[in-house]
Amino acid sequence: MLHVHQLNLQDAVGGGEIYTRWFTRALVEAGASVTLYVHPGNQYWSGLASKGIEIVRAGNLDEIAHRLPDRGAWLITQSRLPDELVEMAARKHLLTGFSHMPMLNRSAAEFSRYSAVFTVSEYCIGLLRQAGIAQVYPVPLYGTSAVDPSAAPAFEDGIFASSPYHWDRRKGRDRVMSLLEPGFRAFRTPLKFMRRPGLTLGIVSLLSPIKQFPALFSLLSPWISKFPGVNLEIFGNGGYAQVRDLRNALTPISNRTRFWGYQRNVRAAYSELDYLMTGLPEKEALGLNVLEAQALGTPVLAPRAPPFIETIADGKGGYLYRDPREDGGAEFNHLLGSLVAGRRRPDPRTDAAADLAAFSFPAMVARTRALLAFMNQRFPGAYAK
Repeated sequence: MLHVHQLNLQDAVGGGEIYTRWFTRALVEAGASVTLYVHPGNQYWSGLASKGIEIVRAGNLDEIAHRLPDRGAWLITQSRLPDELVEMAARKHLLTGFSHMPMLNRSAAEFSRYSAVFTVSEYCIGLLRQAGIAQVYPVPLYGTSAVDPSAAPAFEDGIFASSPYHWDRRKGRDRVMSLLEPGFRAFRTPLKFMRRPGLTLGIVSLLSPIKQFPALFSLLSPWISKFPGVNLEIFGNGGYAQVRDLRNALTPISNRTRFWGYQRNVRAAYSELDYLMTGLPEKEALGLNVLEAQALGTPVLAPRAPPFIETIADGKGGYLYRDPREDGGAEFNHLLGSLVAGRRRPDPRTDAAADLAAFSFPAMVARTRALLAFMNQRFPGAYAK
């Protein structure tokens, strides 16, 4: 049996981790077995181990090196590796990996020693080629639109506000605030979500720099403020500066915006929205939240640009509008006005069913099976246990 050694050493959960979880299952469905090396403090991987999947919590590089065969293993990285691990892996093993970030104004040098590089959209394939990575696998390995039930349990008692901050304990200020903030919150009664009248827009995402939410809403919030019945609900957390800058950008609609923090029950979050809003496009690789929302029946509003034009069928999975940096948000304003006036709300589950089929788990398994065949032909014998 093919055996894959896969690495995701991130200490937090984002789109790359959600993708890794589904890709691991797809590898097994496609006929491989997997050893997945993960950060010891990240509990997201709990419950993933099963027949064909071994989870190794690796606290340092020596633990990883000790578990690998002496030579000839196939490694797939899902997160950036330390230089010394790249050096060892490229010398002794078949080193391959995913680019989960678009190579836009970024160095692709980390992939120069990889035998093959995989990525998740046509958009990212083009950028990798422009960056000089000739060994990029030519087919986008799209993620799946299914929401993982083990990662998003269905709680029946509702949605409650949690901290909007993801503290970086490498920074002195964040270390202090990570200790103080829970104490402050302990004296408050947790706010329970109650939907407000009107049209509900929402964010369900990490509030990370690649999303560019502050830049987006600095242009859109003045337009949203013109429509008193439009509310914004934000489910997700981020670094102190990202939350601060987003709050500032939302000043024109601060009385109609609520931050709910990180939520495990994303199914419930999507169900409370009329439309999911994306961030700006060019730093986004694919947008798993875009796929999740549509799979659960929530249409999406997004700039008309890659990668969103790969994942949203305009008028069926949601609505696309001109990048507001190009027109100051004028087209978004027109679109929002039409939604408030009663324009039909698409149901992606039916309207975009054919388009979303490419993002189903069976489609992901089929792509993974084709990848295994390609690698077996291109690098025969590089699958040591």
